[in-house]
Amino acid sequence: QVADLSGRRRALETRTVTLPTQTQVFTVSNQKGGVGKTTSTVNLAAALVAHGARVLVIDLDPQGNASTALGVPHSAEVPSVYDVLIDEFPLADIIQASPESPNLLCAPSTIHLAGAEIELVSQVAREHRLRRALDEYLASTHEHVDVVLIDCPPSLGLLTINAFAAAQQVLIPIQCEYYALEGLSQLLGSVQMIQKHLNPTLRVSTILLTMYDGRTKLAQQVADEVRSHFPNEVLKSVIPRSVRVSEAPSFGQTVIAYDGNSAGAIAYKEAAIEILDRARPQDTTTTGGGTL
Repeated sequence: QVADLSGRRRALETRTVTLPTQTQVFTVSNQKGGVGKTTSTVNLAAALVAHGARVLVIDLDPQGNASTALGVPHSAEVPSVYDVLIDEFPLADIIQASPESPNLLCAPSTIHLAGAEIELVSQVAREHRLRRALDEYLASTHEHVDVVLIDCPPSLGLLTINAFAAAQQVLIPIQCEYYALEGLSQLLGSVQMIQKHLNPTLRVSTILLTMYDGRTKLAQQVADEVRSHFPNEVLKSVIPRSVRVSEAPSFGQTVIAYDGNSAGAIAYKEAAIEILDRARPQDTTTTGGGTL
């Protein structure tokens, strides 16, 4: 196992990466909680930055866990995504750089977002507020952003709908445990509804298997089942159960910064390369096996 890890580490060091010419916008979503959604968002972001990308994480979860993991202040008085959605602040006014890297950006969440679901109901163009703010930011910023990752709450409310309306692609983390596919059909139904009414270009492009324990038959069975249903969307890289991945957020860090040579960090770096490979200019119209 140690030799395998060393070989994968060396392969990553020699690998050349091509960054996308157009900004790739992903919504990271799964209505089932506890699947590693926020963990995967921040660690994929850091892994993409490690490969030379400039990445923006938009924290749409009122709990603010992505902001915490990136070391970004998000107390009640900090300007946040709430101000963008409700008071139409420019996105550029709230974005902070993570202490890990100037190329790792975060639009933080605060506790005020918990009430945004109710406040958005009466707003004009309530489903498209994030999309408009993001489009304006990407058009006006002087430094090209390669990837945007939007971390959603584990529910289908107006915050998640805003994320779906703003994104081109959906990235779904699925844990390699019993009931892994539970709720997935509901999520895919939600995506189809968004495609039909709000964002016809949205597609499920990427599925990431998380919490993989190679010692159990169950994990392999779940992985095989997910791959059989979604052969083109599932990444080859799987994220193992890892103490380092679990520990990193308590230090306000991603696992890439906390222990970049750990199994979890290497797995996220491998997954990041796959995502970048799929976003190559010649593949932008066909990546990910099409719309589900």
